[in-house]
Amino acid sequence: MASAALLPRLLLLTLVMSLVAVAAGGDNSTAAGQIRINCGASVSATDSDGRAWDGDAASKFAPSVAGVAAGASYEDPSLPSTVPYMTARVFNSSYTYFFPTRPDGRVFLRIFFYPAAYGDRGAGDAFFGVTAGGVTLLRDFNASQTALALDQAYLVREFSLNVSGSLDVTFSPSSSSTGSSNGYYAFVNGIEIVPMPGDMVTKPVPTFANGGRPDPMPIRANTAFQTMYRLNVGGTAVSPGDDSGLLYRSWDADSPYIFGAAFGVSYGKDSNVSIQYSPSVPPYIAPESVYASARSMGPSAQINLNYNLTWILPVDAGFYYILRFHFCEIQYPITKVNQRVFYIYINNQTAQEQMDVIAWGGGIGRPVHTDYLVVTAPGAGQTDLWVALHPEVDTRPEYYDAVLNGLEVFKLQTYNTDSLAGPNPSIPQAVDGGHAVAVQSKRKSDAFVAGWAAAAGGLVAVLVGCLFTWAIFCSRKGKAGSDVVHVPEPVHKTPAPVLHGPTAYVFSVTAQK
Repeated sequence: MASAALLPRLLLLTLVMSLVAVAAGGDNSTAAGQIRINCGASVSATDSDGRAWDGDAASKFAPSVAGVAAGASYEDPSLPSTVPYMTARVFNSSYTYFFPTRPDGRVFLRIFFYPAAYGDRGAGDAFFGVTAGGVTLLRDFNASQTALALDQAYLVREFSLNVSGSLDVTFSPSSSSTGSSNGYYAFVNGIEIVPMPGDMVTKPVPTFANGGRPDPMPIRANTAFQTMYRLNVGGTAVSPGDDSGLLYRSWDADSPYIFGAAFGVSYGKDSNVSIQYSPSVPPYIAPESVYASARSMGPSAQINLNYNLTWILPVDAGFYYILRFHFCEIQYPITKVNQRVFYIYINNQTAQEQMDVIAWGGGIGRPVHTDYLVVTAPGAGQTDLWVALHPEVDTRPEYYDAVLNGLEVFKLQTYNTDSLAGPNPSIPQAVDGGHAVAVQSKRKSDAFVAGWAAAAGGLVAVLVGCLFTWAIFCSRKGKAGSDVVHVPEPVHKTPAPVLHGPTAYVFSVTAQK
Protein backbone atom coordinates (compact mmCIF):
# COMPACT_ATOMS: atom_id res chain seq x y z
CA MET A 1 0.00 0.00 0.00
CA ALA A 2 2.77 2.42 0.94
CA SER A 3 4.59 1.66 -2.28
CA ALA A 4 1.44 2.21 -4.28
CA ALA A 5 0.89 5.58 -2.61
CA LEU A 6 4.49 6.62 -3.17
CA LEU A 7 4.51 5.79 -6.88
CA PRO A 8 2.32 8.72 -8.06
CA ARG A 9 4.50 11.14 -6.06
CA LEU A 10 7.67 9.81 -7.66
CA LEU A 11 6.09 10.08 -11.08
CA LEU A 12 5.02 13.65 -10.36
CA LEU A 13 8.53 14.56 -9.14
CA THR A 14 10.08 13.01 -12.23
CA LEU A 15 7.71 14.95 -14.46
CA VAL A 16 8.47 18.24 -12.72
CA MET A 17 12.23 17.69 -12.99
CA SER A 18 11.87 16.80 -16.66
CA LEU A 19 9.89 19.95 -17.35
CA VAL A 20 12.52 22.05 -15.59
CA ALA A 21 15.27 20.45 -17.64
CA VAL A 22 13.36 20.98 -20.87
CA ALA A 23 12.68 24.60 -20.00
CA ALA A 24 16.33 25.25 -19.22
CA GLY A 25 17.51 23.45 -22.31
CA GLY A 26 15.01 25.21 -24.54
CA ASP A 27 16.55 28.58 -23.81
CA ASN A 28 20.05 27.09 -23.72
CA SER A 29 20.97 29.23 -20.72
CA THR A 30 24.67 29.97 -20.42
CA ALA A 31 24.89 31.59 -16.99
CA ALA A 32 27.54 29.09 -15.90
CA GLY A 33 31.05 30.15 -16.85
CA GLN A 34 30.29 33.84 -17.33
CA ILE A 35 33.09 36.26 -16.30
CA ARG A 36 32.91 40.04 -15.88
CA ILE A 37 35.88 42.21 -14.93
CA ASN A 38 35.53 45.87 -13.95
CA CYS A 39 39.05 46.93 -14.89
CA GLY A 40 40.77 49.36 -12.52
CA ALA A 41 38.34 48.60 -9.69
CA SER A 42 39.33 47.00 -6.40
CA VAL A 43 35.90 45.75 -5.31
CA SER A 44 32.90 44.12 -6.93
CA ALA A 45 30.10 46.28 -8.29
CA THR A 46 26.75 45.85 -10.07
CA ASP A 47 25.73 47.41 -13.37
CA SER A 48 22.32 48.78 -14.35
CA ASP A 49 21.18 45.34 -15.57
CA GLY A 50 21.97 43.79 -12.18
CA ARG A 51 25.07 41.89 -13.32
CA ALA A 52 27.98 41.64 -10.87
CA TRP A 53 31.45 42.72 -12.02
CA ASP A 54 34.64 41.80 -10.16
CA GLY A 55 37.45 44.30 -9.78
CA ASP A 56 40.73 43.28 -11.42
CA ALA A 57 42.96 44.39 -8.51
CA ALA A 58 44.44 41.16 -7.07
CA SER A 59 41.99 39.21 -9.22
CA LYS A 60 42.52 35.51 -9.93
CA PHE A 61 42.37 36.45 -13.62
CA ALA A 62 45.18 38.98 -13.15
CA PRO A 63 47.21 37.78 -10.17
CA SER A 64 50.07 40.20 -10.86
CA VAL A 65 48.10 42.93 -12.55
CA ALA A 66 50.28 45.62 -14.07
CA GLY A 67 49.45 49.07 -15.25
CA VAL A 68 47.70 51.79 -13.31
CA ALA A 69 44.14 51.84 -12.01
CA ALA A 70 42.51 55.12 -12.99
CA GLY A 71 39.15 56.82 -12.86
CA ALA A 72 37.55 58.68 -15.75
CA SER A 73 37.67 62.45 -15.46
CA TYR A 74 34.11 62.93 -16.72
CA GLU A 75 30.90 60.85 -16.75
CA ASP A 76 29.05 61.23 -20.02
CA PRO A 77 25.26 61.24 -19.50
CA SER A 78 24.80 58.68 -22.30
CA LEU A 79 26.68 55.96 -20.38
CA PRO A 80 24.25 53.11 -19.65
CA SER A 81 25.91 52.50 -16.28
CA THR A 82 28.91 53.67 -14.30
CA VAL A 83 30.03 50.02 -14.20
CA PRO A 84 32.30 49.17 -15.95
CA TYR A 85 32.94 52.50 -17.68
CA MET A 86 34.13 54.87 -14.96
CA THR A 87 37.27 52.94 -13.99
CA ALA A 88 40.05 51.72 -16.27
CA ARG A 89 43.30 49.82 -16.28
CA VAL A 90 46.01 51.78 -18.14
CA PHE A 91 49.08 50.01 -19.56
CA ASN A 92 52.40 51.41 -20.74
CA SER A 93 53.53 47.96 -21.90
CA SER A 94 51.90 44.71 -22.94
CA TYR A 95 49.77 42.91 -20.38
CA THR A 96 47.75 39.69 -20.55
CA TYR A 97 44.64 38.64 -18.65
CA PHE A 98 44.20 34.87 -18.20
CA PHE A 99 40.65 33.52 -18.13
CA PRO A 100 39.69 29.86 -17.57
CA THR A 101 36.86 28.75 -19.84
CA ARG A 102 34.53 25.98 -18.74
CA PRO A 103 33.19 24.22 -20.63
CA ASP A 104 35.41 24.41 -23.71
CA GLY A 105 33.76 25.83 -26.78
CA ARG A 106 32.62 29.10 -28.28
CA VAL A 107 32.32 32.27 -26.19
CA PHE A 108 31.38 35.88 -26.62
CA LEU A 109 34.27 38.16 -25.66
CA ARG A 110 33.17 41.75 -25.08
CA ILE A 111 35.64 44.54 -24.43
CA PHE A 112 34.37 47.86 -23.07
CA PHE A 113 36.00 51.23 -23.76
CA TYR A 114 35.20 54.69 -22.47
CA PRO A 115 37.69 57.11 -24.09
CA ALA A 116 38.38 59.82 -21.52
CA ALA A 117 41.32 61.45 -19.81
CA TYR A 118 42.81 59.09 -17.21
CA GLY A 119 45.22 60.96 -14.96
CA ASP A 120 47.73 62.73 -17.18
CA ARG A 121 46.85 60.52 -20.14
CA GLY A 122 44.82 62.11 -22.92
CA ALA A 123 42.27 60.01 -24.77
CA GLY A 124 43.91 60.79 -28.10
CA ASP A 125 47.19 59.14 -27.06
CA ALA A 126 45.67 55.67 -26.56
CA PHE A 127 46.81 53.66 -29.59
CA PHE A 128 47.05 49.93 -28.99
CA GLY A 129 46.33 46.42 -30.15
CA VAL A 130 44.34 43.56 -28.63
CA THR A 131 44.88 39.84 -29.28
CA ALA A 132 42.94 36.87 -27.93
CA GLY A 133 43.01 33.18 -28.71
CA GLY A 134 45.76 33.69 -31.29
CA VAL A 135 43.67 36.20 -33.27
CA THR A 136 44.41 39.91 -33.66
CA LEU A 137 41.19 41.64 -32.67
CA LEU A 138 42.33 45.27 -32.82
CA ARG A 139 45.46 46.91 -34.25
CA ASP A 140 46.57 50.51 -33.66
CA PHE A 141 43.12 51.05 -32.22
CA ASN A 142 42.21 54.54 -31.01
CA ALA A 143 38.98 54.48 -29.03
CA SER A 144 38.70 58.27 -28.96
CA GLN A 145 38.88 58.66 -32.74
CA THR A 146 36.47 55.77 -33.27
CA ALA A 147 33.96 57.16 -30.77
CA LEU A 148 34.10 60.62 -32.36
CA ALA A 149 33.61 59.16 -35.84
CA LEU A 150 30.59 57.14 -34.69
CA ASP A 151 29.20 59.97 -32.55
CA GLN A 152 29.25 57.72 -29.46
CA ALA A 153 30.58 58.28 -25.96
CA TYR A 154 31.54 54.64 -25.31
CA LEU A 155 32.34 51.53 -27.32
CA VAL A 156 31.67 47.82 -26.89
CA ARG A 157 33.58 45.49 -29.17
CA GLU A 158 32.04 42.01 -29.31
CA PHE A 159 33.88 38.96 -30.65
CA SER A 160 33.04 35.26 -30.88
CA LEU A 161 35.96 32.89 -30.30
CA ASN A 162 36.35 29.14 -30.07
CA VAL A 163 38.48 28.39 -27.00
CA SER A 164 39.81 25.38 -25.15
CA GLY A 165 40.87 25.43 -21.50
CA SER A 166 41.60 29.12 -21.20
CA LEU A 167 41.47 32.43 -23.03
CA ASP A 168 44.35 34.91 -22.94
CA VAL A 169 43.54 38.54 -23.76
CA THR A 170 46.55 40.80 -24.36
CA PHE A 171 46.63 44.61 -24.56
CA SER A 172 49.72 46.13 -26.23
CA PRO A 173 50.46 49.83 -26.77
CA SER A 174 51.38 50.64 -30.36
CA SER A 175 55.12 50.83 -30.94
CA SER A 176 55.37 54.27 -32.55
CA SER A 177 55.03 57.40 -30.46
CA THR A 178 54.34 60.88 -31.81
CA GLY A 179 52.66 63.93 -30.43
CA SER A 180 52.94 63.02 -26.75
CA SER A 181 55.89 63.01 -24.41
CA ASN A 182 54.33 60.13 -22.52
CA GLY A 183 54.04 57.93 -25.62
CA TYR A 184 51.15 55.70 -26.62
CA TYR A 185 49.33 53.62 -24.05
CA ALA A 186 46.61 50.96 -23.85
CA PHE A 187 43.55 50.94 -21.63
CA VAL A 188 40.44 48.87 -20.96
CA ASN A 189 37.36 49.53 -18.83
CA GLY A 190 35.68 46.15 -18.80
CA ILE A 191 35.97 42.58 -20.06
CA GLU A 192 33.04 40.17 -20.33
CA ILE A 193 33.11 36.49 -21.33
CA VAL A 194 29.84 34.66 -21.98
CA PRO A 195 29.69 31.03 -23.20
CA MET A 196 27.46 30.65 -26.24
CA PRO A 197 25.99 27.74 -28.23
CA GLY A 198 28.80 26.34 -30.34
CA ASP A 199 26.95 26.20 -33.66
CA MET A 200 25.20 29.54 -33.28
CA VAL A 201 27.16 31.22 -36.09
CA THR A 202 28.85 28.34 -37.93
CA LYS A 203 26.03 25.93 -38.86
CA PRO A 204 24.44 24.93 -41.17
CA VAL A 205 26.93 25.17 -44.03
CA PRO A 206 26.35 28.19 -46.32
CA THR A 207 26.21 28.00 -50.12
CA PHE A 208 26.00 30.59 -52.90
CA ALA A 209 22.56 32.15 -53.12
CA ASN A 210 22.65 33.33 -56.73
CA GLY A 211 23.46 29.97 -58.36
CA GLY A 212 26.87 31.07 -59.52
CA ARG A 213 28.57 28.41 -57.43
CA PRO A 214 26.25 25.96 -55.67
CA ASP A 215 29.00 24.12 -53.79
CA PRO A 216 28.82 24.32 -49.98
CA MET A 217 31.09 26.86 -48.33
CA PRO A 218 31.86 25.46 -44.85
CA ILE A 219 33.09 27.78 -42.13
CA ARG A 220 35.89 26.41 -39.97
CA ALA A 221 34.83 25.64 -36.42
CA ASN A 222 37.68 27.74 -35.00
CA THR A 223 36.80 30.84 -37.02
CA ALA A 224 36.71 34.06 -35.02
CA PHE A 225 33.92 36.58 -35.63
CA GLN A 226 33.31 40.21 -34.77
CA THR A 227 29.79 41.55 -34.37
CA MET A 228 29.45 44.60 -36.60
CA TYR A 229 25.69 45.19 -36.32
CA ARG A 230 22.79 43.70 -34.40
CA LEU A 231 19.55 45.48 -35.28
CA ASN A 232 16.00 45.17 -34.01
CA VAL A 233 14.32 46.14 -37.27
CA GLY A 234 11.17 48.17 -36.78
CA GLY A 235 11.56 48.11 -33.01
CA THR A 236 13.44 49.88 -30.26
CA ALA A 237 16.85 49.08 -28.82
CA VAL A 238 17.06 45.97 -26.63
CA SER A 239 19.40 46.19 -23.63
CA PRO A 240 21.66 43.29 -22.60
CA GLY A 241 19.41 42.55 -19.63
CA ASP A 242 16.44 42.00 -21.97
CA ASP A 243 18.27 39.64 -24.34
CA SER A 244 17.39 35.94 -24.52
CA GLY A 245 19.41 32.90 -23.46
CA LEU A 246 21.34 34.91 -20.86
CA LEU A 247 23.69 35.96 -23.66
CA TYR A 248 23.47 39.69 -22.81
CA ARG A 249 23.63 40.96 -26.37
CA SER A 250 22.68 44.53 -27.32
CA TRP A 251 20.21 45.10 -30.17
CA ASP A 252 20.08 48.57 -31.73
CA ALA A 253 17.25 50.28 -33.58
CA ASP A 254 17.60 50.09 -37.37
CA SER A 255 16.31 53.56 -38.25
CA PRO A 256 19.76 55.30 -38.38
CA TYR A 257 20.81 52.98 -41.20
CA ILE A 258 17.77 53.26 -43.48
CA PHE A 259 18.54 54.81 -46.86
CA GLY A 260 16.79 58.06 -47.71
CA ALA A 261 13.23 58.93 -46.72
CA ALA A 262 11.50 55.74 -47.87
CA PHE A 263 11.67 53.96 -44.54
CA GLY A 264 8.42 51.97 -44.78
CA VAL A 265 6.20 51.24 -41.80
CA SER A 266 7.25 49.83 -38.42
CA TYR A 267 4.75 47.88 -36.32
CA GLY A 268 4.35 45.36 -33.50
CA LYS A 269 2.64 42.00 -33.36
CA ASP A 270 -1.09 41.56 -33.01
CA SER A 271 -2.16 40.94 -29.43
CA ASN A 272 -3.50 37.48 -30.29
CA VAL A 273 -0.24 36.37 -31.97
CA SER A 274 2.38 34.55 -29.91
CA ILE A 275 6.00 33.94 -30.92
CA GLN A 276 6.51 30.19 -31.31
CA TYR A 277 10.15 29.09 -31.31
CA SER A 278 11.24 25.76 -32.81
CA PRO A 279 14.21 23.38 -32.50
CA SER A 280 15.84 25.03 -35.53
CA VAL A 281 15.14 28.54 -34.18
CA PRO A 282 15.48 28.26 -30.37
CA PRO A 283 14.88 31.27 -28.09
CA TYR A 284 18.58 32.11 -27.80
CA ILE A 285 18.79 32.96 -31.52
CA ALA A 286 17.01 36.28 -30.86
CA PRO A 287 14.75 37.59 -28.09
CA GLU A 288 11.00 37.70 -28.54
CA SER A 289 11.09 41.50 -28.77
CA VAL A 290 13.01 41.21 -32.06
CA TYR A 291 10.45 38.88 -33.64
CA ALA A 292 7.53 40.83 -32.13
CA SER A 293 8.34 43.98 -34.14
CA ALA A 294 8.95 44.48 -37.84
CA ARG A 295 9.35 46.92 -40.69
CA SER A 296 7.44 46.50 -43.96
CA MET A 297 7.36 48.58 -47.13
CA GLY A 298 3.80 49.79 -46.53
CA PRO A 299 0.22 49.39 -47.76
CA SER A 300 0.54 50.73 -51.33
CA ALA A 301 1.42 48.06 -53.87
CA GLN A 302 2.14 50.53 -56.65
CA ILE A 303 4.51 52.54 -54.48
CA ASN A 304 6.23 49.39 -53.18
CA LEU A 305 6.90 48.20 -56.72
CA ASN A 306 8.85 51.37 -57.44
CA TYR A 307 11.34 51.47 -54.58
CA ASN A 308 13.58 49.25 -52.51
CA LEU A 309 13.47 49.29 -48.71
CA THR A 310 17.21 49.76 -48.14
CA TRP A 311 19.72 49.81 -45.29
CA ILE A 312 23.35 51.00 -45.63
CA LEU A 313 25.87 49.48 -43.22
CA PRO A 314 29.51 50.69 -43.27
CA VAL A 315 32.03 47.85 -42.71
CA ASP A 316 35.77 47.24 -43.06
CA ALA A 317 36.80 46.42 -46.63
CA GLY A 318 38.51 43.16 -47.57
CA PHE A 319 36.70 40.81 -45.17
CA TYR A 320 34.04 38.12 -45.42
CA TYR A 321 30.76 38.89 -43.65
CA ILE A 322 27.79 36.81 -42.57
CA LEU A 323 24.47 38.64 -42.73
CA ARG A 324 21.72 37.01 -40.68
CA PHE A 325 18.15 38.04 -41.47
CA HIS A 326 15.41 37.40 -38.90
CA PHE A 327 11.80 37.05 -40.09
CA CYS A 328 8.45 36.41 -38.46
CA GLU A 329 4.95 37.25 -39.70
CA ILE A 330 3.18 38.82 -36.72
CA GLN A 331 0.04 40.50 -38.06
CA TYR A 332 -3.14 39.27 -39.66
CA PRO A 333 -4.16 38.74 -42.44
CA ILE A 334 -0.73 37.33 -43.42
CA THR A 335 -1.28 33.66 -42.53
CA LYS A 336 -0.99 31.75 -45.81
CA VAL A 337 1.66 30.89 -48.37
CA ASN A 338 2.08 33.34 -51.29
CA GLN A 339 0.45 36.27 -49.55
CA ARG A 340 3.70 38.29 -49.16
CA VAL A 341 6.73 37.25 -51.23
CA PHE A 342 9.86 39.33 -51.89
CA TYR A 343 13.49 39.53 -52.97
CA ILE A 344 16.53 40.06 -50.75
CA TYR A 345 19.38 42.02 -52.35
CA ILE A 346 22.87 42.47 -50.90
CA ASN A 347 25.23 44.89 -52.65
CA ASN A 348 23.15 44.83 -55.82
CA GLN A 349 23.21 41.02 -55.94
CA THR A 350 20.11 38.86 -55.64
CA ALA A 351 20.66 36.93 -52.43
CA GLN A 352 17.19 35.38 -52.26
CA GLU A 353 14.24 35.03 -54.61
CA GLN A 354 10.71 34.22 -53.47
CA MET A 355 11.28 34.88 -49.78
CA ASP A 356 7.97 33.79 -48.23
CA VAL A 357 8.12 33.98 -44.43
CA ILE A 358 4.96 31.90 -43.94
CA ALA A 359 6.25 29.15 -46.24
CA TRP A 360 9.67 29.08 -44.57
CA GLY A 361 8.53 29.44 -40.98
CA GLY A 362 5.39 27.33 -41.12
CA GLY A 363 2.82 29.90 -40.03
CA ILE A 364 2.12 33.19 -38.34
CA GLY A 365 4.23 33.82 -35.23
CA ARG A 366 6.89 31.27 -36.24
CA PRO A 367 10.40 32.77 -36.59
CA VAL A 368 12.91 31.90 -39.28
CA HIS A 369 16.41 33.16 -39.94
CA THR A 370 18.50 32.94 -43.08
CA ASP A 371 22.24 33.60 -43.44
CA TYR A 372 24.24 34.99 -46.35
CA LEU A 373 28.02 35.03 -46.73
CA VAL A 374 29.32 38.14 -48.49
CA VAL A 375 32.83 38.78 -49.81
CA THR A 376 33.77 42.46 -49.91
CA ALA A 377 36.32 43.78 -52.38
CA PRO A 378 39.91 43.96 -51.06
CA GLY A 379 41.23 47.33 -50.02
CA ALA A 380 41.92 49.63 -47.10
CA GLY A 381 39.40 51.70 -45.23
CA GLN A 382 35.68 51.10 -45.14
CA THR A 383 33.00 50.13 -47.63
CA ASP A 384 29.22 49.98 -47.43
CA LEU A 385 27.00 46.92 -47.32
CA TRP A 386 23.73 47.68 -49.08
CA VAL A 387 20.78 45.54 -47.97
CA ALA A 388 17.52 45.94 -49.88
CA LEU A 389 14.08 44.29 -50.05
CA HIS A 390 11.66 44.41 -53.00
CA PRO A 391 8.34 42.68 -53.73
CA GLU A 392 8.30 39.53 -55.87
CA VAL A 393 5.75 39.64 -58.71
CA ASP A 394 6.29 36.38 -60.61
CA THR A 395 4.29 34.29 -58.11
CA ARG A 396 1.40 36.81 -58.11
CA PRO A 397 1.25 37.13 -54.31
CA GLU A 398 -1.83 38.59 -52.65
CA TYR A 399 0.15 41.57 -51.31
CA TYR A 400 3.13 43.25 -52.93
CA ASP A 401 5.26 43.99 -49.89
CA ALA A 402 8.40 42.93 -47.97
CA VAL A 403 9.14 42.61 -44.27
CA LEU A 404 12.11 42.26 -41.92
CA ASN A 405 12.31 41.79 -38.13
CA GLY A 406 16.02 41.68 -37.33
CA LEU A 407 19.45 41.88 -38.94
CA GLU A 408 22.91 40.85 -37.70
CA VAL A 409 26.25 41.34 -39.44
CA PHE A 410 29.35 39.35 -38.41
CA LYS A 411 32.88 39.88 -39.75
CA LEU A 412 35.00 36.74 -40.25
CA GLN A 413 38.69 36.61 -39.46
CA THR A 414 41.25 36.44 -42.25
CA TYR A 415 42.74 32.94 -42.28
CA ASN A 416 46.12 33.93 -43.70
CA THR A 417 46.84 36.55 -41.00
CA ASP A 418 44.41 35.44 -38.24
CA SER A 419 43.10 38.98 -37.95
CA LEU A 420 39.83 40.81 -37.42
CA ALA A 421 41.49 44.22 -37.13
CA GLY A 422 40.23 47.05 -39.26
CA PRO A 423 41.26 50.71 -39.51
CA ASN A 424 40.08 53.51 -37.26
CA PRO A 425 37.22 55.34 -39.00
CA SER A 426 37.79 58.90 -40.17
CA ILE A 427 36.47 61.73 -38.03
CA PRO A 428 33.90 63.81 -39.94
CA GLN A 429 34.72 67.43 -40.64
CA ALA A 430 33.46 69.95 -38.11
CA VAL A 431 30.71 72.30 -39.24
CA ASP A 432 28.22 74.71 -37.69
CA GLY A 433 30.57 76.43 -35.29
CA GLY A 434 32.81 73.44 -34.72
CA HIS A 435 30.19 70.81 -33.91
CA ALA A 436 30.98 67.49 -35.58
CA VAL A 437 28.46 66.03 -37.95
CA ALA A 438 27.33 62.50 -37.03
CA VAL A 439 29.12 60.05 -39.29
CA GLN A 440 25.97 58.12 -40.11
CA SER A 441 24.25 61.23 -41.43
CA LYS A 442 27.30 62.05 -43.55
CA ARG A 443 27.50 58.54 -44.96
CA LYS A 444 23.83 58.43 -45.76
CA SER A 445 24.10 61.81 -47.49
CA ASP A 446 27.13 60.68 -49.51
CA ALA A 447 25.33 57.47 -50.44
CA PHE A 448 22.31 59.49 -51.54
CA VAL A 449 24.40 61.59 -53.93
CA ALA A 450 26.15 58.49 -55.25
CA GLY A 451 22.78 56.84 -55.81
CA TRP A 452 21.59 59.78 -57.93
CA ALA A 453 24.67 59.54 -60.12
CA ALA A 454 24.32 55.75 -60.45
CA ALA A 455 20.62 55.67 -61.33
CA ALA A 456 18.51 58.71 -62.13
CA GLY A 457 15.42 56.69 -61.37
CA GLY A 458 16.50 56.45 -57.75
CA LEU A 459 15.47 60.08 -57.24
CA VAL A 460 11.96 59.24 -58.31
CA ALA A 461 11.91 56.32 -55.87
CA VAL A 462 12.98 58.48 -52.95
CA LEU A 463 10.49 61.25 -53.79
CA VAL A 464 7.69 58.72 -54.09
CA GLY A 465 8.81 57.21 -50.81
CA CYS A 466 8.60 60.62 -49.14
CA LEU A 467 5.05 61.13 -50.40
CA PHE A 468 4.16 57.61 -49.36
CA THR A 469 5.56 58.10 -45.88
CA TRP A 470 3.72 61.42 -45.46
CA ALA A 471 0.48 59.78 -46.58
CA ILE A 472 0.93 56.96 -44.08
CA PHE A 473 1.52 59.33 -41.19
CA CYS A 474 -1.58 61.31 -42.16
CA SER A 475 -3.79 58.26 -42.57
CA ARG A 476 -2.44 56.24 -39.67
CA LYS A 477 -1.91 58.91 -37.04
CA GLY A 478 -2.57 57.42 -33.65
CA LYS A 479 -2.57 53.79 -34.90
CA ALA A 480 0.06 51.31 -33.77
CA GLY A 481 -0.57 48.56 -36.33
CA SER A 482 0.28 48.20 -40.02
CA ASP A 483 -2.58 47.64 -42.46
CA VAL A 484 -1.88 45.63 -45.60
CA VAL A 485 -4.08 46.20 -48.64
CA HIS A 486 -4.82 44.07 -51.67
CA VAL A 487 -2.99 44.70 -54.93
CA PRO A 488 -5.11 46.80 -57.33
CA GLU A 489 -5.86 45.25 -60.72
CA PRO A 490 -4.26 45.18 -63.14
CA VAL A 491 -0.73 45.03 -61.70
CA HIS A 492 2.19 44.89 -64.10
CA LYS A 493 5.67 43.72 -63.24
CA THR A 494 7.65 46.94 -62.68
CA PRO A 495 11.28 46.72 -61.57
CA ALA A 496 12.33 49.17 -58.88
CA PRO A 497 14.96 51.78 -59.70
CA VAL A 498 18.20 50.34 -58.38
CA LEU A 499 20.63 52.51 -56.44
CA HIS A 500 23.81 50.59 -56.98
CA GLY A 501 26.04 49.72 -54.05
CA PRO A 502 29.42 48.00 -54.25
CA THR A 503 29.70 44.61 -55.87
CA ALA A 504 30.04 41.51 -53.70
CA TYR A 505 29.64 37.76 -53.92
CA VAL A 506 26.82 36.25 -51.90
CA PHE A 507 26.33 32.81 -50.31
CA SER A 508 23.34 31.70 -48.25
CA VAL A 509 22.07 29.27 -45.61
CA THR A 510 18.65 29.03 -44.03
CA ALA A 511 17.32 27.81 -40.70
CA GLN A 512 13.57 27.33 -40.69
CA LYS A 513 10.78 25.14 -39.41
